[in-house]
Amino acid sequence: MNLGLKDKVALILASSKGLGLACAKTFYCEGANVIISSRSMENLERAKEEIGKHKPKNSNNKIISLVSDLNDEAQIKSLVDETVKIFGRIDILVHNAGGPPSAPINKISKDDWQNSINLNLLSFVRVSELVVPIMQQQKFGRIIAITSVSVKQPLNNLVLSNTTRLGVVGFAKTLANEYAKDNILVNVVCPGPTLTDRMKELINTTVKKTGKTYEEVEKTWVDSIPLGRLGEPEELSNLVVFLASSKASYITGTVIQVDGGFVKSTL
Repeated sequence: MNLGLKDKVALILASSKGLGLACAKTFYCEGANVIISSRSMENLERAKEEIGKHKPKNSNNKIISLVSDLNDEAQIKSLVDETVKIFGRIDILVHNAGGPPSAPINKISKDDWQNSINLNLLSFVRVSELVVPIMQQQKFGRIIAITSVSVKQPLNNLVLSNTTRLGVVGFAKTLANEYAKDNILVNVVCPGPTLTDRMKELINTTVKKTGKTYEEVEKTWVDSIPLGRLGEPEELSNLVVFLASSKASYITGTVIQVDGGFVKSTL
């Protein structure tokens, strides 16, 4: 299937590891120019080398790595400005940000709240405010926010994710409503339990708190998934890339989980 992404420009945040890296690989395989970003140039260089192994045939698409801390408003602006300077446009924005610390409500500090709001919610607001005018001029844009299944089914010991990521959904839905007229489509994808460093961190936190083995804690996650396994990052990136493609031209304002059936609600 031709997804119509050849030579498109995709800016992917927090993309040196995990789900962001998987998205960068998949976009690159489809012929898009990919801008990867994270706080660490060392991690970005490793990611760039890994993505480059998947270069599509008969394509001259590029991988550009730019350091950017999503907690810093000035660095977000610099990231967008540099992308436009290099390519002259931004067709696709994938907002991804590291998950906040896991803990129950009574263990969360004021700083934890502020840091999570800043990283998970305000970074999305800030980058969108910069990218939307560019997409309006182009009369084309695709924005995909990566959140968590916690926006559909709150998870134990993840009050920060349960709360701030719902703000991302509210802002994304509002963007979708207000800018559809400019052919800017905005959607949210919600990964369930997936084999990433973040998942390993959550499991190890539970191991320390409960004294259970890693395998026992992992099994509690797997037992709640009808497919009987954790997801692979590429299974999430396949949806992200589809939503950015020409094949998803009538899809906006959606909130879609990729979770092997983990979420049990009907909506």
